[in-house]
Amino acid sequence: MFEGLKQKSVAKQAIYRNTQAAFDCLRLVSQELVVELSRKLTPLDSSVVIEYRSINDMEFHIKFSGDLLVFVMHSNVVTFPDDYGPMPSAYVNADFRRRFFGHIMAYNFMADSIKYQRMNDPGYLVGRLLVNIENHYYLEGVQQLELPDNDMSDNIIRPDAMRLFVESAMIAAVNNDLIAPLLPEIQKISVKQKVENQQVSRGSKVGFSFSHQQVHEG
Repeated sequence: MFEGLKQKSVAKQAIYRNTQAAFDCLRLVSQELVVELSRKLTPLDSSVVIEYRSINDMEFHIKFSGDLLVFVMHSNVVTFPDDYGPMPSAYVNADFRRRFFGHIMAYNFMADSIKYQRMNDPGYLVGRLLVNIENHYYLEGVQQLELPDNDMSDNIIRPDAMRLFVESAMIAAVNNDLIAPLLPEIQKISVKQKVENQQVSRGSKVGFSFSHQQVHEG
């Protein structure tokens, strides 16, 4: 019993370190991508601003146009039911330590929701990156993420893979259209909404259809 607890504890510490390294890699490629896109877009239209912002050790933002991508690393190591995502694969079942994952979430918000602190505005999950003890990853995401084959045995955390994740998340966010509310929904405004300066005419994102299997177009 003691040996089993010891192995699991050591494994979870290693997974946490790998997840932190993956998150740091995401930070770096995001900063590089923001610089590259700014250099290309600013000469074309100076009003188009793309920004990277570090919030803390476990969160950073990318703001572009009216969208905000929020990347968050969770401190907990998790596992899943036997039939979920990568769990049934031969790769995972070959070693019990591969059944545990660190996870990094990417959310899409409207930039103005954060700027004006509109607390009731929704954000949408774009993707979740699962990282294991061997520095392999499994990516769950919205169907708009056009990513390569999701075989965890082949997927190793590398800068090019992390950049593809960030680029795809940005494209999915841009393609997630803003829908204006219907007139009956905004005919009444409460005093609370007025005092809090909530824009009742604002639109909201359509949202995403989330898929555990990536869309792959060869």
